[in-house]
Amino acid sequence: MQGLGSWTSLKWPRYRGIITWRVRMMNRIGEAVRLGVNVPNFGPGTRPDVLRQWALTVEGLGFDLLMLSDHVVITPDVAEQYPAPFYEPFTTLAWLAGITSRVRLGTTVLIVPYRHPLLAARMAANLNDLSGGRLVLGVGVGWARQEFAALGAPFKERGRLTDEYLAAMRSAWSDTGDYRAGNIPLWIGGSSDAALRRAVRLGDAWHPLRFRLPWLREAVERLKRKAADHGRPVPELVPRIVLRLTDTPQGEDRLAGEGTIEQITGDLAQLHKLGARTVVLDPFNEDPDETNHPERAWQALATVKGETWLT
Repeated sequence: MQGLGSWTSLKWPRYRGIITWRVRMMNRIGEAVRLGVNVPNFGPGTRPDVLRQWALTVEGLGFDLLMLSDHVVITPDVAEQYPAPFYEPFTTLAWLAGITSRVRLGTTVLIVPYRHPLLAARMAANLNDLSGGRLVLGVGVGWARQEFAALGAPFKERGRLTDEYLAAMRSAWSDTGDYRAGNIPLWIGGSSDAALRRAVRLGDAWHPLRFRLPWLREAVERLKRKAADHGRPVPELVPRIVLRLTDTPQGEDRLAGEGTIEQITGDLAQLHKLGARTVVLDPFNEDPDETNHPERAWQALATVKGETWLT
């Protein structure tokens, strides 16, 4: 039997532009929910040909969004979770923009204090322009102390710097004659109260990562209260969940996106009820050897797509 990657690359270019896939929840919710994929851009099995096949598979299966992680220096604390080689997201997404034609491209999440805000603003604006307006910029404050030290960035000031840099980036993008940024959605990552305030004040959406549903329900209420306190609209909810498909049901303490296909589609329905119109699936389950066998993740993604409504 051919691998999913080979099947996708052979079959889908023939039909691209003829068939449009849209995700609908299993409980027949009328409004479409877009699905994205967090693609591993790191690890021992990651190479240009693998990244290219990832892009063709994600777009070929009809997913709406392809996202990459961000690190600059693979210090020991980073390598424990995201081992080398690590492909920098702006460079890689610019290359993938030329390989794909429809799928949106994004970061989950760009670590804002690592780059001068005017450099990040220009790279994002150029990528959005060159890709035909397909960029989604997920951003966060970062967590790797050793990487901050290697870059000479103050770890304890990362929250304040993120706020200042995001404001500077938005100001730069207002120069439409130079930056030509277009409408770049800013998704604010993080789970702290400071992150929720940042999403309300500076973002278009809140982008929580890898959580349990009871926690998210409470956090959404906190987000609404902070929006009311600031007299601002509630940001869109655009979560990233794990994708770990199992043969047997998982317990109540499982992460959203972990379990049988029935549990996963149920989680998607619950996220829809909480207001999510876009959900990003993260098929990497913290074992670097997974990057040597991407076809396993591709099969899980195809299974999720097979359990959704097509229109």
